[in-house]
Amino acid sequence: MMHRSGPGEPKAPSPCLHLVGTGHPPCGVGDFAGQLVEALRRQGQPQETLVLAPGRVPLGEIWRAVGKSRAVIANLPVVAWKRALSGPPAAFAVALLRRRRRVAILHEWGGMHRLRRLVLRPLLLLADTVVLLSPQVREELAADPVIGRLARRAVMMPLPPNITRPGTTVASALSERMRAAREEGRLVLGHFGSIYPGKQPEAILDIAAVLKARGADPLVVFIGSFIRASDGIEEIFWNKVAALGLAETVVVSGYVASPEELFGLFDAVDAFAYVLPEGLTARRASILACVQAGRPVIVTEPARADEFDHHPRFRALLTGGAIVLAPGGAGPETYADLALAASARPTLPPALDRRAWFADAARSLRDALG
Repeated sequence: MMHRSGPGEPKAPSPCLHLVGTGHPPCGVGDFAGQLVEALRRQGQPQETLVLAPGRVPLGEIWRAVGKSRAVIANLPVVAWKRALSGPPAAFAVALLRRRRRVAILHEWGGMHRLRRLVLRPLLLLADTVVLLSPQVREELAADPVIGRLARRAVMMPLPPNITRPGTTVASALSERMRAAREEGRLVLGHFGSIYPGKQPEAILDIAAVLKARGADPLVVFIGSFIRASDGIEEIFWNKVAALGLAETVVVSGYVASPEELFGLFDAVDAFAYVLPEGLTARRASILACVQAGRPVIVTEPARADEFDHHPRFRALLTGGAIVLAPGGAGPETYADLALAASARPTLPPALDRRAWFADAARSLRDALG
């Protein structure tokens, strides 16, 4: 029998409705959305999800689900929504009609392909609350000629790690190759995450070329896979590998399914490197993953002094030495110097409590909802 609240009992709060995609495997943003739902539930907040697949706009289902909710929440950009052009805006439009809150958690902006920004603008215009993960993203959004005004009322959320170090690791053919390279005295340079232009993968190839010219005989391992898009990044990448004579130096792992195998690869890395044109920002979850290997992570210094003001846990990693900052605008020679020096420096993996980090994110969303 369903329990009904009596006259003196508090009414149970209506749930928030989270719009999710159908990606298999889920993209980083999709995984974040699922973890955020669980964190909110652990804090006693009722949460529901609604799957929106490409080519399917179940208006009746959307209408009923929105009607039972106090807010509709979407994390953007979800990779699986590249072809789901009408479902998410339809859900926000229904929420507007039914006078429900509409929350867009925007993970990036300026680094996205212009066509993806074009698709997301209507959804953002329908939102009454925009949540951002980085002041840099707020600056990029403010510069948008169509929706820049949304940046003025955006609120900030601290980004948790997308993965945490498991209790055990699993060896693979690639990790064994990396370990063998280290035993031969080669420098193993790592780079983790999806490969796309915004992360400047070609700059990592320039670092590899400098290290090779110095006789370091590096093995450069991109732990991740290419994002399929119209920019032709994969072809550009491999053409540059060939032009620089790095065919025996550069390896791309492809998608790694389990944290155990992933950290098996991380443990065979001497140092990680990231060359970011916008500098290190608070939305770089790949950096939070890499530091848990206990190896130095070399990354371009933040461009903004206030970049981590909303994120004290991330700021502590910067002051604790887990992250080695390279000057903005530095060339591959500087990164090569830092990689050679950092690889010889012993470090310890910082203990990151993923639940605590997600609890911070959940509380910031609750504050935004009021």
